[in-house]
Amino acid sequence: MRGVRGGTAGGGEHMNEGTPKPKWWGRGRAVTPGVAVSAEVASADADFEPGRPVQAPGDAPQAPTTASGAPAPLDPAPDPVPDPWHRYDPWAPPPLPAPLQQTGAAPPTHQQRRNRTRKLLIVSGLVLALVSGGVGGVVGAYLERDGVGGGDVVLPQAGAEDGGRAAGSVAGIAARALPSVVTLRVSGDEESGTGTGIVLDTRGHILTNNHVVQPAGGDGEISVSFSGGQTAKAKVVGHDTGYDLAVVQVSRVRGLRPMPLGNSDNVRVGDPVVAIGAPFDLDNTVTAGIISAKDRPITAGGDAADGSDVSYVDALQTDAPINPGNSGGPLLDSQGRVVGINSAIRSADDGTDTGDGQAGSIGLGFAIPVNQAKRVAEQLINTGKATHPVIGVTLDMGYTGDGARVATKGSGGDPAVTAGGPGARAGLKAGDVITGVDGERVHSGDELIVRTRAHRPGDHLRLTLRRGGKDMTVSLVLGSSTGD
Repeated sequence: MRGVRGGTAGGGEHMNEGTPKPKWWGRGRAVTPGVAVSAEVASADADFEPGRPVQAPGDAPQAPTTASGAPAPLDPAPDPVPDPWHRYDPWAPPPLPAPLQQTGAAPPTHQQRRNRTRKLLIVSGLVLALVSGGVGGVVGAYLERDGVGGGDVVLPQAGAEDGGRAAGSVAGIAARALPSVVTLRVSGDEESGTGTGIVLDTRGHILTNNHVVQPAGGDGEISVSFSGGQTAKAKVVGHDTGYDLAVVQVSRVRGLRPMPLGNSDNVRVGDPVVAIGAPFDLDNTVTAGIISAKDRPITAGGDAADGSDVSYVDALQTDAPINPGNSGGPLLDSQGRVVGINSAIRSADDGTDTGDGQAGSIGLGFAIPVNQAKRVAEQLINTGKATHPVIGVTLDMGYTGDGARVATKGSGGDPAVTAGGPGARAGLKAGDVITGVDGERVHSGDELIVRTRAHRPGDHLRLTLRRGGKDMTVSLVLGSSTGD
């Protein structure tokens, strides 16, 4: 096969006759394979068409004509044929990226587009709210720190709350007990005072201390104030000096709420207690503490020359603050029941105080056990008098040794051991030193009286005593005497 010769700039292709003409067809021109074509030849060939005069360089372009000189019809545009010989232009702009194609999922529905738009709006709203809150907080802190801003100052405050409290709390106990607590104001010819009392029944009976009503005497006046604001006059039903208890009664008062009574035998050291009273004439004062001790032998009073006004109490000790004016008020357990009647305090000035002085609490208060107070109150209401359990001996109150010694002589020269009395029947003799009651030590005559008063007439006692350097035990049954 003979090769193809390249022509000049203005020439066309020349091939020998009879030579096969394999061609790749370009734009109306055959190109022999294997022969390189220059850019100039390709350009010239692209402009060459048969029957069209050759145009010299610089001449104006001429329209193609036929042999007769008429304008030649234009050839229809041939179909584009892919050119395997691409030209590389390093300065050409990069092709546009192909559009993103879906992965084959179905296009979103109208409802999905609406949901997507709604989510976008919600997220945008949340972002806007967070940004606004942050900006507001920063601005508020700045204004608060620098005191910027006008208007009145309004301080933050907690809102109203439910007024109820747990039944066993101090507030809950006080709420239930206060309607049953009263304040007594007593006036007499020579003195006056304030004390507290508790409502015993709907008939108007009120229990208090004897030393609270004592200033009234026979001609004084007793005024009772209730927590609801009512006031009424009261009269003394009965009183007892030895137990320091008294009962008064009011009339024509409706809506009385009796105070529930507990059992002082159930009290244990460390139990929480609540005291209510009118210390220094401050009505309905509530204090709280614990039972500090039990069976404290307390004597109070003693202003009379003959000692007839001395009270003997086997008391409950408490650290709940008790002051003058608390006398006769309740000492309550955790269920709001009375376990004691507040009666005395130990003060820092003169040792004891029954509430008529001005000494304050030092955390040593004493209450009459409610079991004893209940028995005495019932007797005072029913008979006007209270009975005292007695041994039937006269004690030597000046004895300084350990224990309670039976005197050698009684008052008025009578025998120290009452003939036919409980002591005589048990075999007690003058000079015996009683050192214990029911297994509990006794250190003085006052303590023996207190231990005896804690019982009822007819109770059995086991006494430990020392006679002639020997210890012995005797049993007796308590007798009864009427107090005043």
